[in-house]
Amino acid sequence: MPKFVYDFAEGNKDLKDLLGGKGANLAEMTNLGLPVPPGFTITTEACVEYLDDGWPAGLDEEIADHVARLEAAMGRRFGDPADPLLLSVRSGAKFSMPGMMDTILNLGLNEESVDGLAEVTGHQEFAADCYRRLQEMYESTVGDDLPEDPADQLRAAIEAVFGSWNTPRADAYRRREGIPDDLGTAVSVQVMVFGNRDDRSGTGVGFTRDPATGESGLYGDFLVNAQGEDVVAGIRTPQPLTRVMAAGSGSDG
Repeated sequence: MPKFVYDFAEGNKDLKDLLGGKGANLAEMTNLGLPVPPGFTITTEACVEYLDDGWPAGLDEEIADHVARLEAAMGRRFGDPADPLLLSVRSGAKFSMPGMMDTILNLGLNEESVDGLAEVTGHQEFAADCYRRLQEMYESTVGDDLPEDPADQLRAAIEAVFGSWNTPRADAYRRREGIPDDLGTAVSVQVMVFGNRDDRSGTGVGFTRDPATGESGLYGDFLVNAQGEDVVAGIRTPQPLTRVMAAGSGSDG
């Protein structure tokens, strides 16, 4: 039986065919010792098999084993009503397809665990915001109401990301960019970190060169008190990373 799930520590940057660009780069950063939130990647091969023949045999067991490893590492249970471990699910094909496929954040919250998150963090508004975001992302991506069982949430989210490989917008993007249709997307499942907890938290994107000019140097944008999709959704105006750099150097900028 093929291996469909890899911990981040098991991969590297050369496995983009199998782990997708996101999964391979998360693995590379993990193995470089960078502070990457732990997680695992479900392979492009699993996606191709799912699209051809349905949910692969043995995949449930592999996912459950890797979730248990995350629970052991973090000292919390996925969706625990008292102190929930929350997960994100993101697509990541071999070739970058920005905006073409789907993401779901804050998986593991339900009517019980949202109260546990509020209690353990002391932030009722933060917990409610995470739950709202999960419901909205889940309903728009999966196309159904959010189930209470965290395991059901995770399974449906993974299936939705697999399925997003064949959405009309993804098909059109591949045709335009000359990307083969038979590659599939990997799925990276990762422990959540929260940019929307308070005004000392944030989210952003960064590049090692200006994407418009190619000029070398740190370039990017960030938002305070936000989660990842807010940066690209256009609902708030991000600030340039140069502002953080200037503040860090003591500049008035």
